[in-house]
Amino acid sequence: MENIIVGITGASGVVYGQRLLQALSNKPYSIHLIVSEAAVKVMESELNLSLNLNDFDINKFIDRKTHCVTYHHISDIAASISSGKLKTKAMIIAPCSMNTLCSIANGIASNLIQRAASVTLKEGRKLIVVPRETPLTPIHLEGMLKLSKAQACILPAMPGYYLHPTTIDDQIDFVVGKILDHIGIEYLPYTKKGYGEWDYLSSELMIK
Repeated sequence: MENIIVGITGASGVVYGQRLLQALSNKPYSIHLIVSEAAVKVMESELNLSLNLNDFDINKFIDRKTHCVTYHHISDIAASISSGKLKTKAMIIAPCSMNTLCSIANGIASNLIQRAASVTLKEGRKLIVVPRETPLTPIHLEGMLKLSKAQACILPAMPGYYLHPTTIDDQIDFVVGKILDHIGIEYLPYTKKGYGEWDYLSSELMIK
């Protein structure tokens, strides 16, 4: 099976990482998960989940049993995903804190998330970072530009509204669907609707 690396950092919006893992848990891929220290704190704050980096309970985090996810401690620089020898389809950091984004953009690899991202870039593989921060400073923007020039995909957690979302889950699914669509993986909650269903838009508005 192809390998996909998922990094979850300490930005608000850890639910994006959670939903991403749920979506991938029934796909034919081998998932490698890395979680930062700050992300665990955000999980407790935003999801009311108490988890331990040293014994991370993946099933508890995604609320289902899965055998396709391998957890790597963030300090394990010798992990298989720290080397380009492990072939990967993509690496996704969702959500991606500005600390992580700017570190990667400036060649810093002080933990496994940063190291795996650096390897992903140097091997010419897909790196998707999902920042959720606002407003953005020139430092943030410069970091994004550096990563974009290095062929990373900057995919901010910006839900679209043209499909008329009615719940927070709809907005989460939109972002996760965008992420997976970028690496060629179908996610039904995202693909079940499309541009052809924009029948609520008037022809006059469409012309404009």
